[in-house]
Amino acid sequence: MKKHPAIAVLEFRDIAVGFVATDAMLKRSPIAFLRCGTVSRGRFLTLLGGTTASVEEACHEGLLQGGDSLLDHVLLADVHAQLYDAILGHRRPVGAGSLAIIETATVSSNIRAAELALKGTPVDLVELRLADAGLSGKGLSIVHGELHDVEAAVEIAAGFLRDAGVEAVFRIIPAPHEALADQVGAGSHFGSAALLELDGEGDER
Repeated sequence: MKKHPAIAVLEFRDIAVGFVATDAMLKRSPIAFLRCGTVSRGRFLTLLGGTTASVEEACHEGLLQGGDSLLDHVLLADVHAQLYDAILGHRRPVGAGSLAIIETATVSSNIRAAELALKGTPVDLVELRLADAGLSGKGLSIVHGELHDVEAAVEIAAGFLRDAGVEAVFRIIPAPHEALADQVGAGSHFGSAALLELDGEGDER
């Protein structure tokens, strides 16, 4: 898919309001792409992209239409390439190095924190999950790199989220076990995780 400079994500508490607001955004501005629908916890998520001007105009309309139902939102006028790919569902491999897990109460806050971390450090964004099944509306990002870079990335993300008053959890794994790295590389969703046979003890009765 062609990369566009700007994206916006809007989270609505109410599904019906999300549909109406999304319709209004589409009628307001000629955006280049759209992805929308229900997510966990009975919420509605809308992702749109295009030129900076068109996305800003559409996002403004969404904020007006969303009103009190708008849970959170983010507008990125110059989105980082890795974040752009991750939002569209692409993954990056996990190699040698450290991992950091960033868990936030909303999707939008996680996207913003992840982009700040990416633009401020040379870490890679392994995975970004947007309130999908099992997350109960949360955002989840996993970054990978040298330990000092991962620590710096978490410091940047944590500082932003703390200042924004967003509930968040951060953890760093300096040297993840190979089996865990393999699982993370394939995806963090339990339902899609493959069973890995390890060398531990087992009962062969």
